[in-house]
Amino acid sequence: MTLFIAIKIFILLAVYFLIVFVIGQIKKDNSIVDTAWGSGYVLVALYTLFTSPAPGSRSILTTLLVLIWGLRLSLHIYRRNKPKGEDYRYKAMREKWGNKYPTLKAFFYVYMTQCVMLYIIALPIVHSSTTVHQNLSLISYLGLVLWLTGFIFESIGDYQLAQFKKNPKNKGKIMTQGLWSYTRHPNYFGEACMWFGIFFIAITSPVSLWLIISPLTITHLVVNVSGVKLLEKKYIGNRAFESYKSVTNAFIPGPRKHKRQEG
Repeated sequence: MTLFIAIKIFILLAVYFLIVFVIGQIKKDNSIVDTAWGSGYVLVALYTLFTSPAPGSRSILTTLLVLIWGLRLSLHIYRRNKPKGEDYRYKAMREKWGNKYPTLKAFFYVYMTQCVMLYIIALPIVHSSTTVHQNLSLISYLGLVLWLTGFIFESIGDYQLAQFKKNPKNKGKIMTQGLWSYTRHPNYFGEACMWFGIFFIAITSPVSLWLIISPLTITHLVVNVSGVKLLEKKYIGNRAFESYKSVTNAFIPGPRKHKRQEG
């Protein structure tokens, strides 16, 4: 991946997020950026594939996986958010900003921040399509297994939660069934797992190990920034959640723990 290609990809994403920003201001809904998140990777994957001088097995496989993941995620978030309006996180931002340059702050703190994060996470996609080493290796197939594992956790986890929330009897209750009985966040675990898979598929030599910045970045985001940590703040003091938390792993799936007996 040359500096020229890296700059082109960043400009492409900057224009993409600028368009999303304009739409978000028209709709007065900054959470539209979440719907655009998955599609941004699809844009990068398709652009790098079709501009590649010699696309091969590695670039085609990476593009296919990103298409499946990105389009599913964007569609899922669109369906989830459509009846709700702007997500509570972005509403909180608006309240915090008040009347002091809210549009400008939204552009930089929401849209451009996600643009930079997406760019960093998408680096293995760009590398897969621009490298001359297109033959898949054993580690590539390990990456495919990891990606499939992550996709199962994310897509099934999202589906199970959506079905749970559809039932009016579950209003105010905590989802503890299915994959959610092994980890409190199967969708976020799946997300991280898929990007480690993409990373392994992208590796062509020890030199390309620097691409691990991609899965490490997305894992940090879903665990410490916009995912696990932020979401669980909502449930502080909730007795049902505290009980669920005491027996269920936060991120990496595992069997339920046994509660200690007091007395």
